[in-house]
Amino acid sequence: MARGQRTNLASLANSVGDHSPVEQITAMPSRGAALTELTPNPHNPRDDLGDLTDLESIADMQLQPAVVVTKAAYLKLYPEDSITTRFVVINGCRRLAAAHKYGRTDLAIVINDEIARDRVTLISASIAENVDRQDFDVIEEAKAVESLVKECGSGIEAATRLRKTQAWVSQRRALLELAPQLQTALRRGELAIREARSLARVPLEQQVVRWQAAQEKKNDDGAHHGTSDKRSPGPSRIIAKALSEFHSQPQLLADVLRTQLGPDGVKTLLAVLADQPATV
Repeated sequence: MARGQRTNLASLANSVGDHSPVEQITAMPSRGAALTELTPNPHNPRDDLGDLTDLESIADMQLQPAVVVTKAAYLKLYPEDSITTRFVVINGCRRLAAAHKYGRTDLAIVINDEIARDRVTLISASIAENVDRQDFDVIEEAKAVESLVKECGSGIEAATRLRKTQAWVSQRRALLELAPQLQTALRRGELAIREARSLARVPLEQQVVRWQAAQEKKNDDGAHHGTSDKRSPGPSRIIAKALSEFHSQPQLLADVLRTQLGPDGVKTLLAVLADQPATV
């Protein structure tokens, strides 16, 4: 499946065999459900549903039903969650959000409690719709894969469920080892996945420095050939920017200092700060 293509649930059910998280969906009749009967999956791997303008036409026509499980089936797996509606949407959370946004009052659904037979199957079903989609944030994808590995108990089983190689699963999980600044750069498209995988193997405190050094080398090479791009900000500029945004985003400064100083440096800084009385 090429990145950027939407997952077709009918073809997915036919292609993933015995491990299909959406088995026999095509054999199940669809029905209409009021939006008040539907809750989006609390464990949806997507933190951000993104731009919904591509689904604006749902106000007039819904091309594909959402796949849901009943409240009872869902709560057997996640009894700690608070579900007040009849159904939980597993595949189709963006369609549900678009229906709310663009004034639709109901949604065509397929009820399939088989995908709620265990947590692994449910997570596989929710990930299957999103993995390889162009607008699926790569860090969200990595977090989703990590959650599936934890439920499966192994990367091998997770790879089988997703019909991916073990190497692909390992590479996605490795992205979670990146420094916060590099995860942000990856999300923004400023850092290529191949470079990110390489940096993830470097000790955390060295990752940003190595990335900046690589960026500067590229810029120097570009300048040598007359194609210089704007240089990446150095550590001092990064810290200065974090300081300027401290009151609105204090975590940003913490992440930058942790990245730049490393664990030992942070301990030293905290010790120094602890010895200085606070002044107003």
